[in-house]
Amino acid sequence: MIDQEYEQFIKNIKGKTRIDLSLYKEAQMKRRLISLYEKRGFSNFTEFFEEIDRNGDMFYEFLDRMTINVSEFYRNYKRWQVLEEKILPGLLERSSNLKVWSAACSTGEEPYTLAMILSKLMPLSKVKVLATDIDENVIARAKLGIYPERSLHEVPEDMKKKYFKREGSNYIVNDEIKKTVQFKKQNLLSDTFDSNFDLIVCRNVLIYFTEEAKETLYMKFSHSLKKQGVFFVGSTEQIFNADRFSFTSADTFFYQKK
Repeated sequence: MIDQEYEQFIKNIKGKTRIDLSLYKEAQMKRRLISLYEKRGFSNFTEFFEEIDRNGDMFYEFLDRMTINVSEFYRNYKRWQVLEEKILPGLLERSSNLKVWSAACSTGEEPYTLAMILSKLMPLSKVKVLATDIDENVIARAKLGIYPERSLHEVPEDMKKKYFKREGSNYIVNDEIKKTVQFKKQNLLSDTFDSNFDLIVCRNVLIYFTEEAKETLYMKFSHSLKKQGVFFVGSTEQIFNADRFSFTSADTFFYQKK
């Protein structure tokens, strides 16, 4: 009986959010969700979905429980300051329309952060960010734009007031910012990359690849950048032998294509 209920629950959730729970390991996901609904006083998946469908707080709690990827806005805040105060002004001197890509964007905090920062330097109507990830579920979650409070602890107060709406203990990205980000599914290793980017951001992802795969990706990212375009990596992802990929250091964890 519980298997049939869970199958129907999967269909209902997919219809509501486009998130496909069947792509996750069933035993693990089922255990996590049963633990949540029992804690909240429900006895089956049917009752649980009815509550999710009518109660925003329960819906947000469900999203928080099922999301495996963990990210946050303005992660390593000082690096984003460097982007805003040094890197982007330099890029905007060369072009007023920047082509920007957030690669392996997870649940969307990174591309939305990019859009918010760009909005301080150019009209929001001109801001466009491509955001890609291999996982369709995290893309669906990113498009919803709903985040727990802990994801926003480094967001400047003015940005929080301007671009988020608070609902209970959650925050929803407003439509102005959502419209600036285009989400697409992409496998970094096997898919071809677009070209002529001014800025590519790929942070806290490359550490999970082998050295050989990293070298392949550095070369692909380099080819995708314009001359003098910038590649922004995570705080544990310094590129050794950057010269091999036609990169020179623009600042700590920022590499400029020669």
